[in-house]
Amino acid sequence: MENETVSRNFIEQIIDKDLEEGHCKTVHTRFPPEPNGYLHIGHAKSILLNYGLAQEYGGKFNMRFDDTNPTKEKNEFVEAIKEDIKWLGADWEDRLFFASDYFDQMYECAVKLIRKGKAYVSDLTADEIREYRGTLTEPGKEDPSVGRSVEENLALFEDMKNGKFEDGTKVLRARIDMSSPNINMRDPVIYRVAHMTHHRTGDKWCIYPMYDFAHPIEDAIEGITHSICTLEFEDHRPLYDWVVRELEFENPPKQIEFAKLYLKNVVTGKRYIKKLVEEGIVDGWDDPRLVSIAALRRRGFTPESIKQFVELCGISKANSVTDYAMLEYCIREDLKLKRARMMAVLDPIKVIIDNYPEGQVEELTVVNNMENEALGTHTVPFCRELYIDREDFMEDPPKKYFRMFPGNEVRLMQAYFVKCVDYKKDENGKVVEIHCTYDPASKGGNSPDGRKVKGTIHWVPAPYAKKAEIRLYENIVDEELGVYNEDGSLNLNPNSLTILKECYVEPALADAKAYDSFQFVRQGYFCVDAKDSKEDALVFNRIVSLKSSYKLPTQTK
Repeated sequence: MENETVSRNFIEQIIDKDLEEGHCKTVHTRFPPEPNGYLHIGHAKSILLNYGLAQEYGGKFNMRFDDTNPTKEKNEFVEAIKEDIKWLGADWEDRLFFASDYFDQMYECAVKLIRKGKAYVSDLTADEIREYRGTLTEPGKEDPSVGRSVEENLALFEDMKNGKFEDGTKVLRARIDMSSPNINMRDPVIYRVAHMTHHRTGDKWCIYPMYDFAHPIEDAIEGITHSICTLEFEDHRPLYDWVVRELEFENPPKQIEFAKLYLKNVVTGKRYIKKLVEEGIVDGWDDPRLVSIAALRRRGFTPESIKQFVELCGISKANSVTDYAMLEYCIREDLKLKRARMMAVLDPIKVIIDNYPEGQVEELTVVNNMENEALGTHTVPFCRELYIDREDFMEDPPKKYFRMFPGNEVRLMQAYFVKCVDYKKDENGKVVEIHCTYDPASKGGNSPDGRKVKGTIHWVPAPYAKKAEIRLYENIVDEELGVYNEDGSLNLNPNSLTILKECYVEPALADAKAYDSFQFVRQGYFCVDAKDSKEDALVFNRIVSLKSSYKLPTQTK
């Protein structure tokens, strides 16, 4: 039998070659989020890629916070990010780091560049620096401060560190090439003055390194072999390489870029999500209408479903947009054999079985999952008064309507045949009560005389069912009109959340805990809300409906 050829993505091919040629002995990757917001589904791809590569090659994985900008960073975001990454299954063990751990070393690195004549203090404002930088078609102009001596630059940089200058009055720039076709190489700013309290270092520093300077230093200090990032950093790679080369790091890391994960008609930008949170349009970064990892977890998505989604999207150098329906496909596939099938009534109408003995209660045994016997069974009480969904009854039904209507016999799921004999309305003409008779010989949903019924409906026992709030979600933006308005604001969908407060679920769900999920018959998959659900006030979020028109793309080997 011939050995099957295993497909390798382009990053694995690069790593394979580096190992073969001896450029590294142990693969060492990292995930370096900025703690200025919650992670979203796109970050999951980077987390799982970096962690997965370390696992695949028997290497090391670092969790590192790039906390070089105190204006937007919070401990709240640090803790949320740690929780998200652990939930996804990426274990950094004792390898947790912060960019702020290296502020002293970064300062010394900047001093080294000054001594080498590779950095200088500039007096230009941010606007002037942009003006001097030039355009894509025109080279930049030399900074008037470029001729300062090493001694003067060292003294000014120390004064910057000692707080002698106001914000925006001095920066440290790398001395590279103002005529470079790559604008990132036109003497980029590597340090700025910022009199702000840092969430970890407090007021020790009033100057902070820029990301493009700090990041390669962090990677080099930690011994990262492959610094894997998204495509927008491809134009920054020459600066990354320049920093580690000029600072003379041994075994410098290699930056590799891959395509981001984009979802169609989905909001992932931190700026937009922050605005939604601050304006109270959503109830936090974990609102289930969002695609932050915390929101997906709260809604009921599983780590396994997100991993499958990332795998289906693949790793490439070409940007593409994925339909949200693929993510829904993955959660359905993951849950269908893992979750119990329960009955829940979202829009209840009472059914009274007139010939069922008053006070009698039966315990019916129900299979939890017809496709997975290992999930076992549970019991549900059956009695004279039940609730069914309002959509399962019609006074004057159209043809091919096989559910409950006057004179029609239907099957109550796992229970008996019942026939509608009467119904009552309130003063507004709304049906409020249905009267039926049942066939005692049809227990289990089959009649001994062989007669057939075409309709099967679910139910819950009225005296024992547990009241619950059920939340139904749609996209937070209007997909038909597009995500953004002409002014750049979000085009919000006013129907993104529907709250149903008069719902009833099987009594077996009374003990459901946060994040527990179930399939509700004919309704979809639902999860106990981790934020609002209480023992005496259950709240369920719909994870996903049962059906979709989505078809998995043909996979090529």
